Amino acid sequence: MSTPDDNQNTSSLWGGRFTEATDLFVQRFTASESFDRQLAAQDIEGSLAHAAMLHAVGVLTDDEAVAIQEGLKNVRDEIAAGTFDWRTDREDVHMNIEARLTELIGEAGKKLHTGRSRNDQVATDIRLWLRNAIEAISAELTRLQQGIVALAQTHATTIMPGFTHLQVAQPITFGHHMLAWNEMLERDWSRLQDCRDRLNQCPLGAAALAGTTFPIDREMTAEMLGFVHPTRNSLDSVSDRDFAIEFCAVAAIVTTHLSRMSEELVLWTSAQFNFIDIPDRFCTGSSIMPQKKNPDVPELVRGKSGRMNGHLMALLTLMKSQPLAYNKDNQEDKEPLFDAVKTLFDCLRAFADMVPALQPNTDNMRTAALQGFSTATDLADYLVRKGLPFRDAHEVVGKTVAHCVNRGIHLEDMSLADLQGFNQAIEEDVFSVLSLEGSVAARDHVGGTAPNQVIAAAQSALALLDQR
Repeated sequence: MSTPDDNQNTSSLWGGRFTEATDLFVQRFTASESFDRQLAAQDIEGSLAHAAMLHAVGVLTDDEAVAIQEGLKNVRDEIAAGTFDWRTDREDVHMNIEARLTELIGEAGKKLHTGRSRNDQVATDIRLWLRNAIEAISAELTRLQQGIVALAQTHATTIMPGFTHLQVAQPITFGHHMLAWNEMLERDWSRLQDCRDRLNQCPLGAAALAGTTFPIDREMTAEMLGFVHPTRNSLDSVSDRDFAIEFCAVAAIVTTHLSRMSEELVLWTSAQFNFIDIPDRFCTGSSIMPQKKNPDVPELVRGKSGRMNGHLMALLTLMKSQPLAYNKDNQEDKEPLFDAVKTLFDCLRAFADMVPALQPNTDNMRTAALQGFSTATDLADYLVRKGLPFRDAHEVVGKTVAHCVNRGIHLEDMSLADLQGFNQAIEEDVFSVLSLEGSVAARDHVGGTAPNQVIAAAQSALALLDQR
């Protein structure tokens, strides 16, 4: 759909080469200021460092450096106050800021771009922005982990069924299950830090693609901006978006983990499970069924994982056929990245608020753990300790379970005489093995579900979290 202005033309800050102005529709189509203005704070931060470096190497005079510094601060204040005039004809965040700077301080503003290009400028801005975003996301992830581990400590002895194939398998504790969630998130936190470490190199000074003829000091700007060191190759510096792809890959893994947790929460809140209750403030009702209490937060987070996978695929597809160095295609990197950051932060915030408030229904969990012959493996292990090969013990227990199924009873309901009818090695002490408490307590090793192991693991996890 065209607009009344689509046939009008306009001039541009870089238009010296051109004999006619850019068509206004093309200008709108190619402009990015509507979304890359999110980078304004980082653009000004990078420009302040670049100006200080140009002054240090003698490219800018004292007066010019002071004027640029003061002018950029004024621009920053205007943006913060919401009075900055964002203009589409200035294409992007960089040209909007530079043009306004020149309006404020005159000719000195035109000298700021000496020794750099928008190519290395935007690469620097995105890295600065994403570095800050990773730090904020990591803090929310840590907050979620702290809530999960606190639940684990509280429920180190709360018995629930462990599942494989969504069938009751063996009894575990709710605390042990929570610590499994924490392990997933701990790996996610580590991946985020790896991503941050790899992106923490400064592209500024790579200019358009080949570097610059001016006597710049790239180590100085890198240090001023908190980067570990400058990037090593100018071509790669302006065309690399690995860090954005890597972040979206990490974000996709995190939201996959959150989606798995969400699936369990949705199941556990159903009437058929009724393992937990989610406080009302994290749920909604039905417009037609007054009894409904819907777990909307976990359901929505589960859905967000698809959105995140889409952003990852978008960036991979964006980059797959690009020759070196910078191409206009790369303008399309920002919206998926920006949304990935916001979506991940919001998902983690929602979970960090909700998970510590979960209310386990311990009686229902225990009752469910009694179903499905969850201590059958314990009986097999018991027979192995009595001298039977495991495969023979497995067969004996299988027949015993089949007998219970036919009679509609549980293993612990059988008498000693009935059990001995399947194997004479079984003695009175078997009943401690067949109890839920005995089953979980027997798995007393690192990584096991025994309550004392859960408590020790939770303490270790909290100690790691406290070191961040």
